[in-house]
Formats: sequence, C-alpha cells, structure tokens
Amino acid sequence: MNRLFDLSGKTALVTGASTGLGRGMTLALAGAGADVLLVDHAANESVADEVRALGRRAHTITLDLARSGSADQAVERAVREFGKVDILINNAGIIRRSPAMDLTEKDWDEVMALNAKSVFFLAQAAARDMKKRRYGKIINVASILAFQGGILVPSYAASKGAVAQLTKALANEWAPEGIGVNAIAPGYMATNNTKALREDPARSRAILERIPAGRWGVPEDLQGAVVFLASAASDYVSGHVLVVDGGWLAR
Repeated sequence: MNRLFDLSGKTALVTGASTGLGRGMTLALAGAGADVLLVDHAANESVADEVRALGRRAHTITLDLARSGSADQAVERAVREFGKVDILINNAGIIRRSPAMDLTEKDWDEVMALNAKSVFFLAQAAARDMKKRRYGKIINVASILAFQGGILVPSYAASKGAVAQLTKALANEWAPEGIGVNAIAPGYMATNNTKALREDPARSRAILERIPAGRWGVPEDLQGAVVFLASAASDYVSGHVLVVDGGWLAR
C-alpha cells in the first residue's frame, strides 16, 4: 500500500501554496516524497523552507495568476528547476462577499479571472508537458459551492461551479493521454477566506450546527485527499469531485 501513495521522484506545482489549504497540501505532497514549486502572489519562503526540512527540493515563484501568460511562466519555471511537471494543484483563489445587486463588474472579473480562467490555462500548460510522458495528475480545488449557491458570494459560487465542470471536461479529453484530472471540494474551512464568517457569531453557529463533524475543517483535513489524487492510488479515478466537508452536503 505504501507504494501506491509514494510520490518519490515526482514534482508538483502548487498555486496559493504559502497559506491555508495550499500550505497544508504542499506539505502533504512533500511528506509523500514530491519536490514542489510553490506559486504565490507574494514572496514567501517559509513554506519552501518547511518542504526542504522534509528532505525535498523546493523553489518559489511570485506571479499574478490572473495575468495573461502567467500560467506558461509557472510551468516553464517548474520544468527548468525539476525537468518536468507530474502534479498540478490549482488552489489559488479569492472571494468577494457582496449582495448580488451590489456586486461590481470589477469584483466579478477578478474572481473569475483567478478562480476559473487561471485554472484552465495552468491545466493547459501543465498538460502539454505531461503529455510528453503520458503521465500527470491535475487536481483543481473547487468548493461545496460548486453544488450550492451560498449566501452573498455569487461570483465565487459561479467560479467554483466552473471549476467542477472544467474538471470533468478536461478529464474526458486527457484521460487517454494518461493525465488524470480531478477536484477536491472543501467544505467550511478555517482559512483567511472564511475569517469574516467565523467572526460572525450567528453565521458561525449556523454553519457549525449543520456540520455533522461539529467543527470547521482545517488544512490538514485535505492532506489525505490530495495525496490520494496525486498518487498511483487514484489511477482509475477521473473527472471526480471529492468532497471534504465534515458531512455538510450529506445533511
């Protein structure tokens, strides 16, 4: 069984790698044996140092992933440092909370550009390298709001619905090339994106009352899922959206 989950010799590119869910998944991949290129919007070497402490190679690159051409830059850097990209984790994302009647075009465009558009073009750039070896694992981070509408987050819900459908569309095209495309849909997680919710007593209580597990999720809750989807253990899993939500959707 250890062989199935072993990522020794694999290289991973993780976006939004320096905080929250991205940090948790980065350390999980490194702990399973992968070298990692950490992509983020601001310079931060602390997580790269944690990866190195696990005995793996790590490099960082600072990019605005919503900018045209950034996907190619990220993949080119990974290939230059490691020779290949075996695993792509499309994790970077933002949220704008606003009543639908008040949401600005600027906020809509910024959310869609990072949460949906960049996911496609990073997957495209990585898949072009993966196709050379007929091997790769692409893992997109969706959300339970790919299944539900949420409250006061219309652009975020739309973007995560797009991620779930894009995951299925790319899986259909690229499975014959040896490239697995799947997604993780986290539930309510204790990250910067949910700080406002957790600090609102009424909303936080309502959320916790619906989660059968009785707590907010933490980044470590995604570690098993990401290693599974990045490893040989999931070789016959394709186009799947794996929900990690403490039972929220089941309620």
